[in-house]
Amino acid sequence: MGELRNTSVVKKIEPDSRTRDRLARAILEGGPATAVDLGKRLSITPAGIRRHLDALVAEGILTSREPYQSAAALDSRGRGRPAKVFLMTDLGRETFEHSYDDLALSALKFIATQNGSNSIKAFADQRAADIENRATLAMKNKDSKTSTSEALASFLSDEGFAASVTTGPTGDQLCQHHCPVAHVAAQFPEICDSETESFSRILGTHVQRLATIAHGDGVCTTFIPKKTQQKTTTGARA
Repeated sequence: MGELRNTSVVKKIEPDSRTRDRLARAILEGGPATAVDLGKRLSITPAGIRRHLDALVAEGILTSREPYQSAAALDSRGRGRPAKVFLMTDLGRETFEHSYDDLALSALKFIATQNGSNSIKAFADQRAADIENRATLAMKNKDSKTSTSEALASFLSDEGFAASVTTGPTGDQLCQHHCPVAHVAAQFPEICDSETESFSRILGTHVQRLATIAHGDGVCTTFIPKKTQQKTTTGARA
């Protein structure tokens, strides 16, 4: 009897665990999303998606908030409240194998205490330079149909940042849905600053960091403006 009972419990728990892992990863890789969007993406019934989301929120893996919407978007929905979006918490991110640990954070704090903030900036710049060198090498043989922004996103995804690119009329938006060093960067923003500078050098244009996971945003977002064609004028030849 005991074996039969244990088997039934396993059969009930394992599918739930796998589904919740898929659900959490969908938010990690795709960013904040509503229950309806997640249900459609993963082919889960409305009742099922709500049950799994409630469980992940209760475990502290996910949290929910009102979506950021413009007044026009709110008007288009009528008077009803906008659907909440679900996003990953710091605890949730920790379950996806951060590459940092307490020792790294303690080491940087010690370096800052002993040698000042310049030493942290030097470390951040060296890390960014390493990212730049490896990204440049990885992107060298990119497909001709792949944009530079997309190639960078692919490299960053391989590095654990779960990156994607959205193209708009004025430029691309690079989103990093996961940050392996978010907790460290939260205390040492030089890491984010140097990383942004490396993106500018890799892409050959000025970029603007709009949001970071380290500062509490759902994703790290970087705006990459379209390169304007530089018009050259030719003067009269002698």
